[in-house]
Amino acid sequence: MIQLPASYQEYLADKSESFINTVRPVLMQSAADKSCGVRVVFHPHDHQAHLDQSLPFGMVAEDME
Repeated sequence: MIQLPASYQEYLADKSESFINTVRPVLMQSAADKSCGVRVVFHPHDHQAHLDQSLPFGMVAEDME
């Protein structure tokens, strides 16, 4: 099983279950690849996460749209 790095675990620590269910699969993919970080984009009514080649592995960045 893939282990999330401490930075990802800390990022999820105070988040809601629905947020974690959306973001965790992308964090897991990043942890498996170990090649880039994750960008979380907040929309007015939801949020999305995706791998971001411009971020180093282990980093999570947030953006508002």
